[in-house]
Amino acid sequence: MIVFDLKCASASHVFEGWFGSSDAFEDQRGRGLVECPVCGSREVEKAVMAPRVAPKGNRAEAPTEMLSSNPAAVKAMMAQMAEAQKKMLEGSDYVGDRFADEARAIHLGESEARSIHGRATREQTDSLLEDGIKVAPLPFPVLEPGREN
Repeated sequence: MIVFDLKCASASHVFEGWFGSSDAFEDQRGRGLVECPVCGSREVEKAVMAPRVAPKGNRAEAPTEMLSSNPAAVKAMMAQMAEAQKKMLEGSDYVGDRFADEARAIHLGESEARSIHGRATREQTDSLLEDGIKVAPLPFPVLEPGREN
């Protein structure tokens, strides 16, 4: 089925019509079967219309309130993220710029298996991921041990 916005020529009333195809609309109009529901005019033509696009099924509805418009909620969320990162880093070794090399060595069994964190370039992380070594960025920057902000 196809939906057309239609309008009558006499009074420009706009209404909707459903047809099997564009040809079906033309056929029915030619036989006088399409008329304006407001005034009954059979002089009907297609009106300018926007295409009907159905929303994708995997799209969530837009939030009614943006998080950024609620500073207290943003602050609480950031505190939760910081606490989660703190827990992730407990017992993790800081390896600094040696992160990519150390992650690869752990993956290959050349170094002790343990949780590590440090710094890596985009190219280094892409290379690790391509080799099947799982890495992920931390939400907040991490200072080297012994340094204060």
